[in-house]
Amino acid sequence: MSDAANRPADATAALVLADGTVFWGHGVGARGRSVGEVCFNTSMTGYQEIVTDPSYAGEIITFTFPHIGNVGANLEDLEATTPACRGVVLRADITEPSNWRAAQHLDTWLRNQDIVGISGLDTRRLARRIRDLGAPHGVVLHDPEGKLDIDRAAREALDWPGLEGMDLAKEVTCQQLYTWTQTPWTLEGGYGHADSPKYRVVAVDYGAKRNILRDLAGLGCHVTVVPASASAEDILRHEPDGIFLSNGPGDPAATGEYAVPTVRKLLETGKPTFGICLGHQIMALALGATTEKMHLGHRGANHPVKDLATGRVEITSQNHGFKVIPESLPANVEVSHISLFDGSNEGIRVKDAPAFSVQYHPEASPGPHDSHYLFERFIGMIEEARA
Repeated sequence: MSDAANRPADATAALVLADGTVFWGHGVGARGRSVGEVCFNTSMTGYQEIVTDPSYAGEIITFTFPHIGNVGANLEDLEATTPACRGVVLRADITEPSNWRAAQHLDTWLRNQDIVGISGLDTRRLARRIRDLGAPHGVVLHDPEGKLDIDRAAREALDWPGLEGMDLAKEVTCQQLYTWTQTPWTLEGGYGHADSPKYRVVAVDYGAKRNILRDLAGLGCHVTVVPASASAEDILRHEPDGIFLSNGPGDPAATGEYAVPTVRKLLETGKPTFGICLGHQIMALALGATTEKMHLGHRGANHPVKDLATGRVEITSQNHGFKVIPESLPANVEVSHISLFDGSNEGIRVKDAPAFSVQYHPEASPGPHDSHYLFERFIGMIEEARA
């Protein structure tokens, strides 16, 4: 951490926080500047899935694991066609890739995706700062010639309004409906194809990760993906057996202005409904609960979550900066899962309807597979409703 007076001679990039703090380093990826909320992710693998997760819209991602880029980049480990994150922060310089699946150097891939990055700074110090003081606003800037306007960057970081009140789902949702048929990747055959689906599921896309859709297709679902702004009538005309509410970025209360009335109507139909991440928060809002911004959020693939019904502890993958306030839940909704890190809400279940949701990511991309049973639970609800 340094101010402008202590700038290293070879600095080609900087991370400038709203309070004027400057971290110097070397530029990676695209040249330019980008403003956002600075967060950190503790995952040891899956950096390409993390960078392409639409839920990172508005975020500058700090990787606490130092070896980012060592397995290169490929065209398979993508959670969206166009990454929505605002930038990346790395400890070490990106090395040459060493993996049989590598198709590109990560630096080249970041540059092609127009993602600005910085390497060579003390990510431990930055992560501790975020932990203690909360996620700051910041600007990451990269110029190979070292022409870095720090004062301008500090003003931009200070003036950025932040994620509270920001509807980012509209920036990452699909523009028109489409059908998803790709199933999960296997070592022997890569991605598969859903040839004989048994269930009709409509997925509301608030920023859906591809691996969630793959998991649904892999369990026999014909998945129709609709935009976040789709009405209940738009969704129900597909005669779904079940409804899925996807993950996504931004403030759930802002997205909820148009999403909550729709989800409320969908819940009234009694059709099995499953939500993940932002979908979990939207479902909670539709049921009458409230949400709030977290101090620093949960982002990583090692978060312990307790299932209150079974007592089982799952290690989960997470990426969220808002949470549901459990005390605001109505009497017919119960807390199903809690975080063992901070006790915050990680899941809810409607007692008198086939609807549930979780705050974390059971599709495990990246992350452990402890929570895949939730997809099977959703399918079980569909089968029961059919019967």
